[in-house]
Amino acid sequence: MASGASDTTVQSAPALPGAHEIFDNESFLASLEARLGDLDEPREIRSATVALLSEARAAAMADIETGFLSHPRAARETVRAIASLTDGMVTAIHHVAITRLHRLHNASEGERLAVLAVGGYGRAEMAPSSDVDLLFLTPYKITPWAESVVESMLYMMWDLKLKLGHSIRSVDDCLRLGAGDMTIRTSLVEHRLVTGHAPLAQELRERLWSELFEKTVPEFVEAKLEERSARHQRQGGQRYVLEPNVKEGKGGLRDLQTLYWIAKYIHRVDRAVELVDLGVFTREEHLAFWQAEDFLWAARCHLHLIAGRPVDVLSFDMQVEVARRMGYSDTAARRGVEYFMQDYFRHATRVGELTRVFLTELEARHVRKAPMLGRLFRRRRKMRPGFSDRHGRLAIQDDAAFLRDPLNILRLFEEALRTGILIHPDAMRLIAANLTLIDDRMRADPEAIRIFMDLLLKHGNPERSLRRMNELGVLAAFIPEFQPVVAMMQFNLYHHFTVDEHSIQCVAALAEIERGEHPEDLPVSHGIMGSGINRRVLYLATLLHDIGKGRREDHSILGARIARRIATRFGFPQDDVDTVEWLVRNHLLMSDVAQKRDIADPRTLRDFAKAVKTRKRLDLLLVLTVCDIRGVGPGVWNNWKAALLRKLHQETAAALENGLEELNRDKRQNEAKRSLRHLLTAKGWEPRAIRAELGRHYDNYWPGLPSETQAVFAELLREIGEDEIRIDLRADKDRDATRAAFVLADHPGIFSRLAGALTLMGANVVDARTYTTRDGYATAVFWVQDAEGHPFSEDRLPRLRQTILRTLKGEIVAREAFASRDKPKKRNREFRFPTHVTFDNEGSDIYTIIEVDTRDRPGLLYDLTRVMAANHIQIVSAVIATFGAQVVDSFYVKDLFGLKLHSEAKRDMLEKKLRKAIADGAKRAEA
Repeated sequence: MASGASDTTVQSAPALPGAHEIFDNESFLASLEARLGDLDEPREIRSATVALLSEARAAAMADIETGFLSHPRAARETVRAIASLTDGMVTAIHHVAITRLHRLHNASEGERLAVLAVGGYGRAEMAPSSDVDLLFLTPYKITPWAESVVESMLYMMWDLKLKLGHSIRSVDDCLRLGAGDMTIRTSLVEHRLVTGHAPLAQELRERLWSELFEKTVPEFVEAKLEERSARHQRQGGQRYVLEPNVKEGKGGLRDLQTLYWIAKYIHRVDRAVELVDLGVFTREEHLAFWQAEDFLWAARCHLHLIAGRPVDVLSFDMQVEVARRMGYSDTAARRGVEYFMQDYFRHATRVGELTRVFLTELEARHVRKAPMLGRLFRRRRKMRPGFSDRHGRLAIQDDAAFLRDPLNILRLFEEALRTGILIHPDAMRLIAANLTLIDDRMRADPEAIRIFMDLLLKHGNPERSLRRMNELGVLAAFIPEFQPVVAMMQFNLYHHFTVDEHSIQCVAALAEIERGEHPEDLPVSHGIMGSGINRRVLYLATLLHDIGKGRREDHSILGARIARRIATRFGFPQDDVDTVEWLVRNHLLMSDVAQKRDIADPRTLRDFAKAVKTRKRLDLLLVLTVCDIRGVGPGVWNNWKAALLRKLHQETAAALENGLEELNRDKRQNEAKRSLRHLLTAKGWEPRAIRAELGRHYDNYWPGLPSETQAVFAELLREIGEDEIRIDLRADKDRDATRAAFVLADHPGIFSRLAGALTLMGANVVDARTYTTRDGYATAVFWVQDAEGHPFSEDRLPRLRQTILRTLKGEIVAREAFASRDKPKKRNREFRFPTHVTFDNEGSDIYTIIEVDTRDRPGLLYDLTRVMAANHIQIVSAVIATFGAQVVDSFYVKDLFGLKLHSEAKRDMLEKKLRKAIADGAKRAEA
């Protein structure tokens, strides 16, 4: 409602000159005057005004929201409508203040007042919960009358629950303060008269430009760009942050607003479209500006409406709801939220491109300093024909000549890598506008393929060219199969980057290994890269390993077919094509075996060796696996994963070299006993005591543990009492974990209670083994990490020991303690992980492997092992792999009689009970 009259319709219209107003001032003021009638008590006047405005504002906002929902991906009309509504509120309140509360009959020249909108409100852009930033402008020092008017206006706006930012200044104040404070100066760039004395606002405008802005352009530009750079660092420095800030993040609204501030400061434009006429942007670039701004404002408006307050971070839980409101829906292949975030990141990328274009324009006009660092410390290299060094950037000498040969597009990136110079934004702009030159003929051109492969292989830092090619659309144009994964978000807590950025990060990780940057952390991979490995195959497979993502089919299988097609198009020999295809198809194999299976089990190693077949493929797969994990994001790679992969590679290499018959239990058992005998002899044990220790354990004990751990158990078992519990906690630096070893009298459910005690202390179990000695003692060892994926600090170990002892004695009941700790964080609730329970009787010679894949929570391992204990299932080992909010728990088990779970009925019953425990735990956590 515009005026409280039932026949007046509110329109969602921009608050711009010449546009229809959402708030019809004439009819509203008539209604207001009628409502105020003969009231003369100031408090009653204010109260009646606020009541009518509240009613009209609520109705208008409801109308605006309804209009927004009819075009939920475009908010330009909405943000201007909210600004227009706010204009109406401020105008009506000002009217009441000067005609009813503080009427002035003979105003002097000093008793003039203009009410100006500044900041975002000055641009006529307001989200539903945006602040109302006002400047009360006076000609000179504020008079008592003006002070009273401002005070009454503020009280009425506060009563309306408007979030106000305000200042009272004269024109001279604005000039003086704006000269000394960049924040104030920026807000003044965007001032707009709302109501009051218009000549005063015009005076401010003229004097700002003539006395301040025109004289300080370079200073303002540098300040805004430094502010932008600092803001990006605060927000993570990446465009593909998985929970981006729509307003402040890289590629967000503030970046577009920074362009607008600078453009207005220099060119005195009011709207971005005017920059087209000035030659700063092309029409296509302005359209991208327009579309990105519209989309980003829509996301921000939805955030405000969902939260009911100013929220600008697209957290995981908000992403799902915003995507739903913007009309994105799930498909069989991907969730709606993933499509939404892919669009978001594509717009953010375009904002980055527009920023580059604009900064180039500033450099060309000598308004902004060209970047100096690269020029100061770089020896100039001679440019190849067709290229030049312009302001320290790689530029194109003749656009027309350049475009006559499409291969020059790839040569530009090659020249940038060769010389180490950044590409000039004008060159990037030319390429982005001419991507259609990259056609099927060029994609099949042997010279184009040579240049592309040289970009990967010859210059030592391929990620630099790949990232820029990706941002400009060249990578997807040259390899069209790459287009679907550009800006593709994976909605989980594990992957820190979009699929395309992850692929480039993996290539960067590979180049780092080849440059010898991690010889101590990655000695095996480093050695492989220096051993004459097929680099062409490895680099291409690394770039393409996730190219099949986002479709209904398994991405490894689909990706393998796509990779074969690309490698064939690139003219690779048949053997290399086959290897690229095999690597992409199996790029998860080594990671899965190492992290989800017991690699001490000979059957696991035999099956893996049969799948790999040759040492060449084993080496290639190891390096690809390392790069894949390192490219997921910071903190994902650790010594635990490194140790697992090294051991798997070493054991498999030996088997491939010496024959699979080397992988038998008897041989491993004898080797383990021999190793332990040496260790105990070195510790001063008597031969008789050593023989007793070697005879104390069943056969399955020997292959499954490192000799150092078996030596710890030997010490713990030595002269142990019947009711005694012995614990050894120490950091296992090689595995980046704390090793917790326990010896106590065996009884059912030991594994479950130990797991419960450890996880109650916030420990993440990554591996566990439990055995029973011939004289009835349980020997259990767990490798655990803290929340950061590292060993527990020494000062936490005493408390960890105390909690374990209290749990084993029954003083702490783990099930009850987990009730409050299992509650998922709000931002994580929207992640979906369907539960899968599988039974594998073929993966081990003597155990059944139960694999549970589901959403992680602190009490999950305890719940699962408790069910198994209650059903007389003996857990011999457990391997736990966590991927963000998802976990895969693999248990090597036997039944009560020491046999595999051969009965299908028993397996079905156990699966139902495991699923019920998972569901009950989830419900308990949500309660």
